[in-house]
Amino acid sequence: MVVKYCLPLLLLSLLIAECASRPLYTLPSLAKAGTKKPLQTSRPFNVAHRGANGEFPEETAPAYMRAIEEGADFIESDILSTKDGVLICHHDVNLDDTTDVADHKEFADRKRTYEVQGMNMTGFFTVDFTLEELKTLGAKQRYPFRDQQYNGKFPIITLDEYIAIALDAPRVVGIYPEIKNPVFINQQVKWADGKKFEDKIVATLKKYGYKGSYMSKDWLKQPIFIQSFAATSLVYISNMTDSPKVFLIDDVTILTEDTNKTYAEITSDKYLDYIKPYVVGIGPWKDTIVPVDNNRLTTPTDLVARAHSRNLQVHPYTYRNENQFLHSGFHQDAYLEYDYWINKIGVDGLFTDFTGSLHNFQELTAPLPKLQ
Repeated sequence: MVVKYCLPLLLLSLLIAECASRPLYTLPSLAKAGTKKPLQTSRPFNVAHRGANGEFPEETAPAYMRAIEEGADFIESDILSTKDGVLICHHDVNLDDTTDVADHKEFADRKRTYEVQGMNMTGFFTVDFTLEELKTLGAKQRYPFRDQQYNGKFPIITLDEYIAIALDAPRVVGIYPEIKNPVFINQQVKWADGKKFEDKIVATLKKYGYKGSYMSKDWLKQPIFIQSFAATSLVYISNMTDSPKVFLIDDVTILTEDTNKTYAEITSDKYLDYIKPYVVGIGPWKDTIVPVDNNRLTTPTDLVARAHSRNLQVHPYTYRNENQFLHSGFHQDAYLEYDYWINKIGVDGLFTDFTGSLHNFQELTAPLPKLQ
């Protein structure tokens, strides 16, 4: 049976029923080259943060497919590795919060303690499981206040499967893979050919045709941003691929995983000048751009202005519709938050858990030209 990835809602239920039992991924893309509606480039990018994970468990096939259906420009994923060196889509290096691994008694002896980003972490880790073993686990919703009905129904997917979902969309949809925890992965996983985690990711992307500088003909055909919190990884791959890269920025007090610098140092003019030749943009935590005090926004920093003065894009994270995440000044209205960040702060892309709401806001306020 041939299954295309951007299914209408009517068919999504069929995927839900079958997804856990067998793979539904066909490579390469089924769509004919040159027949797809192009990527929109006239307004800030709608980046589906781990897919439409406000609705489905994060980084699963239905989450990505739903995000495409809702209008995402890019589907975003964190890339990690299994014990046997297979690249997978999963946010945490451990499995505890977003899978049902604790229910699998056969894996009870796999619990470990590792140092991750300078802190000890105990749990079940992707690097202690083969892909075959991970495929027996079911993904679950991270937040208890979100829909729990799909818990355990969908498996972890591979980087190849994630790429297939984007390539088989009926319009051009970009990917936004993150080189996740590269220091930890390179410590724990060794590939037989002596290559590093970063080498394996780039090789996979090239295998499926991802190449070209930002806004080039090749890039517009298969759009991609490669992101990481580890600047050294982005510098390392700069000679391997000309695909655009984005440097992620965390809370200014946190140390980066690959240097002994805080993100306060990382956002200095000196560091932005250093990283500029290697990246097309930065992806800051939004509270780094506009600090928050007692759940209220304070005076914005000049980070966006300093990035834009260096011709760097700014793609902040993460926008979530729930009141738990909306600062009080937005009066429980996600549209007010989008309006603030797009029209006042002037960002170039937004990572959101609710792709549909951002798409609807942009269609209301900045509809695309008819030719797109």
